[in-house]
Amino acid sequence: MNIRNSSTVFNGLVFNIEQLEVEIGQLGFHTFQIIRHPGGSGVLPVHDDGSISLIRQLRPAVGVPLLEIPAGRLSPGEPPLECACRELLEETGITASDFFPLGKVYSSPGVFDEAVHLFAACGLSQGDAEPEDDEEIEVIRLPFEEALSMAADGRISDAKTLTALLRWQLTLRNQRT
Repeated sequence: MNIRNSSTVFNGLVFNIEQLEVEIGQLGFHTFQIIRHPGGSGVLPVHDDGSISLIRQLRPAVGVPLLEIPAGRLSPGEPPLECACRELLEETGITASDFFPLGKVYSSPGVFDEAVHLFAACGLSQGDAEPEDDEEIEVIRLPFEEALSMAADGRISDAKTLTALLRWQLTLRNQRT
């Protein structure tokens, strides 16, 4: 990729915005603004009976509460699995003995470089949640099949959650065959 005239045009609390010119094949150079984000981790807690726990929290960017997997931003130098463990405990009070990688997802690669690393967590133990000051979280436990129905009909619309549900379903299907 051929890049020129790269500069940071905004430094924020959570992300920065970089403006750059990128050569697009024979079309020449075009200006792009990219939101630079440190990335994050999300985790699908799977209980022994196959049910899952999701969280409902207000997302001011879209103006409504969303049903999501516990997730959060990577701290500098933090491994994705460590972030997943931290967020699972903070947001739900759950700890897990086993984690299964579900790959990563790019939330909106047209403008973001954010990658969210996904995991499923099993061997769960319940403790006390420790949400951050700006988080009001409700933990909701539901059958996995119900969550899939909610994903299919749009009641679950968060991209990382949809991806985690699909990838866990495919993992379960592959284990049966």
